[in-house]
Amino acid sequence: MKKALLIAVLLIPFIALQAQSKEEGPWWPHPIWGEGDQAGASNWITPEKIVQSFKLVETGKIYELGQVYEAGMPLFGKRIYEMRSPGAPSGGPVGENNLIFNEELLITEIGQVGTQFDGPGHVGAQMKFDNGSIKDVYYNGFTGEEIYDSAGLKKLGVEHIKPIITKGFLIDIAGYKNLTVLPNSYEVTVDDVKGALKKQGIKESDIENGDVLLFRFGWATLWNAPEAYNKNPPGIGLEVAQWVVDKNVTMVGSDQFGTEVIPNSNSDLEAPVHQFLIAQNGVFNLENLNLEELASDKTYNFLFIFTPIRFKGATGSPGRPIAIK
Repeated sequence: MKKALLIAVLLIPFIALQAQSKEEGPWWPHPIWGEGDQAGASNWITPEKIVQSFKLVETGKIYELGQVYEAGMPLFGKRIYEMRSPGAPSGGPVGENNLIFNEELLITEIGQVGTQFDGPGHVGAQMKFDNGSIKDVYYNGFTGEEIYDSAGLKKLGVEHIKPIITKGFLIDIAGYKNLTVLPNSYEVTVDDVKGALKKQGIKESDIENGDVLLFRFGWATLWNAPEAYNKNPPGIGLEVAQWVVDKNVTMVGSDQFGTEVIPNSNSDLEAPVHQFLIAQNGVFNLENLNLEELASDKTYNFLFIFTPIRFKGATGSPGRPIAIK
């Protein structure tokens, strides 16, 4: 299928060419997990999948894939990250042993700064239903009326996501292109992905249900230069997003703040890859990774572990993703 036609097909749910109701719409109920599911593609993580994934461990070497959370790190838009400590013990001395202790106050959009996991309630689409009403719709057809609450989402909170312990694959696009960093706004193609896999000695058939795919654009090398890091990163578009969904993976991730190319090649669209992966298919997204050590060691497949923190009603989660080889 030509790219233009493929993208047109993917955009049908966004522009509402057909009527939809609460019971049935263009992406709900989910064709695999069914009505009411809130765990999305983390459902692929079964005991059998975990046992299979541990077979990849050969040396026990651990790769830290997450960035350190700290003041001055790149932040999207007007998000903030501030840690406050009293500069002296928070309490004590108490007891005959003169115990003292430290605490801190963290002020931030906790699930959406630094290395961050986008949960099922993070993005959706506003749509017209067959009764004429306009509704906000999220993964598996949950509507804004069902999930919105000032104390956190009533449905689709990150607490519903299962620990992600599975096979991981690095897809080194920058390495495939023999570049340190891909150019601003470069859209990665399916041909790029297949070329990188071939160069790395990985067959497409090696990618199985529930795996995680991590795209390296070289963007982590700009982490200490927030202005450059935040400006129009390269990434995947809807063509690669469809390829990802066809692979039945649990999650994608990358070394930039959205994984998808910015801006999209269609200037009328805003973050369509997020919508397509998360809202329509329940495939999650892990952003702001550091994949440089994996690439340097040519470690292209590994045991991958990431467990979203169970903040009830949260749209996302921080965390400490690791690869083990």
